[in-house]
Amino acid sequence: MADNSKGGSDKRKQSLYFPEAMLQEIKDEAARLDRSLSWIVQRAWKMARVEIKKIPSVNDISDDEESDEG
Repeated sequence: MADNSKGGSDKRKQSLYFPEAMLQEIKDEAARLDRSLSWIVQRAWKMARVEIKKIPSVNDISDDEESDEG
């Protein structure tokens, strides 16, 4: 199997579940751009990953902070 850590093209299947409205938006954008759903999601991840990495993990949130949010 190819080493994909350097940006290789891995064609393994993975099921992802989206709320119906979000999936429809992704489908609409895929049609508008004449691209696959997979391409749209991959491109969205590449654009958003820096921001997503700024989100603290659940292990980084203390019990006090968590209770303040609810």
